[in-house]
Order: sequence, then C-alpha cells, then structure tokens
Amino acid sequence: MKLKFTKMHGLGNDFIVVNGVNGVAGRKGTLPNFKKTGKILGDRRFGVGCDQILVLKNSKKADFKMEIYNSDGSQVEMCGNGIRCLGHYVRTHKLSRKSELSVETLAGIQIIKFLPKGLIQVDMGAPVLEGLKIPTTIHGNIVNHDVSFDGHPFQITCVSMGNPHCVIYVKNVDEYPVHEIGRMIETSSIFPKRTNVEFVELISSKEVKMRVWERGAGETLACGSGACAVGVAGVLNEVHDRKVKVNLPGGPLVIEWNQKTNHVLMTGPAEEVFEGVIQV
Repeated sequence: MKLKFTKMHGLGNDFIVVNGVNGVAGRKGTLPNFKKTGKILGDRRFGVGCDQILVLKNSKKADFKMEIYNSDGSQVEMCGNGIRCLGHYVRTHKLSRKSELSVETLAGIQIIKFLPKGLIQVDMGAPVLEGLKIPTTIHGNIVNHDVSFDGHPFQITCVSMGNPHCVIYVKNVDEYPVHEIGRMIETSSIFPKRTNVEFVELISSKEVKMRVWERGAGETLACGSGACAVGVAGVLNEVHDRKVKVNLPGGPLVIEWNQKTNHVLMTGPAEEVFEGVIQV
C-alpha cells in the first residue's frame, strides 16, 4: 500500500507523522502494522528515516489519540517532542481550531496549549517516583541511588513521565561516552521495560545541559519526556529550581515542575519538514 506521511521534528528529534483520522493515510482507510514496518520506515538509508513514528487517530476519550513506535518497531507510551509535533500537525492541517487539545496516549491523556511565537506547551502530568511503578526492580523513590551496571558504579535518579527514565549527572556531558553507557543501562535487568537514559551537566540553578539515550532509538538530538524527567530529578536532588532551561543538542526546552499541581509543563517548538508517500 501507499502510505502518506509528514516528516516533522522537535529540536531535531525527528518523526514520521501518519494521519489515521478518518482513514486518510492509506488506501481504503487501512494502516500498516507499524511494529513490522517501523524498521523500514525509520531506516535513514532505505526508508524515510526517523527516531519515531507517530500515528494520529480518533479517540473516544480525548480530542485525538497518538500511537508511538520507535525506529526499531517497538511501541512506547509517551514522547514529549512527539506530542508537540502532533499538536503542530493538527493545527497546521486544520484538523482542529481549539487553543487547547487533549491527546490520548498509553501514558494517559495529555493536554497541549498553543502559545505565541509558535511555541507549544504540554502538560505532561504528575511524575511517577515509586521505583516499582516506573518500572524498576528497586522499591521506593530512587534519588541519587548507588547502583552498579556491569561492574561500573553509578548514582542514578529514576522518574517516569509515562515512560521510564534514568538520570545521571556528569561533569562534562559533551565528552561523556553516551553510546556505550546508554546502551548498557537501557537493557539492564533493573529496568523490566528497558529505560531512557539522560546524562546531565549542571550549569546553574536555572539551566542544565543534557544528552539522551532513548530506548529503541539510541542517542537522539532531543527528548521531551527526558527533559521533563531531568527537571524533576534536579528538584529531587536539590540542584536547580522548579523551572529550568534544559539545553539539548537540538535546542532548548523550558521545563517547570509546578509545586501546586504536581504536574510537569514542557514548552518548546515543533516544525514540519516535508510531506511524502512511500510504498509499504
């Protein structure tokens, strides 16, 4: 079948967006099995190339539904940069005129707000801090926790933003072996569903620098839910304010962990790159 798609990115974290609303993506309203075709579509030499595939669908619980597939075909619960791109797609393709959108995900219903200057704010909800619910195999909150991976000692802080994150503070994030360490930690038995790994360099009480290893995708230029996890981890470790600028290789996100609501707010841009059709 021929599949229509739109290529988008949020700070360089890039996506293939497929419009499955009213069956407009493919012939006779059919959609491919993205767990099988994800590797083909995500391949940067033989496919379109992306970190993740976002499928927009109708929802009985919210304005829209978002399904997320990694470039290796695995399905995940939530993506912060992805949901901003999805919101931008809905707005620019005139699927809704609302100033706020609710989006159903495997991590629950998320709220998108459209702000001036093309910025999009996402209410990512409350972070999950209990180790077994993240999930990990460790009981209780995991803050600056000593652990060993393949015989190497680390201090980790774990947070779920609808998907699992492991935050590690380093002195120089640019020179840190993210690929080697990220791959090792992602598949550790401590994390039953694998984990995203964020490597963070502290700049000030209002600013940090971050690189991320995403489960199923490898290192990406940005990770919205990862930036949110970093914002929460910094407060738990008392190293920065509740509102912090997170500098990623693709650009900055502003993260705020609201003390009154306990929700994490993420603000950043989203861009459409091109549209196309591919045989799958």
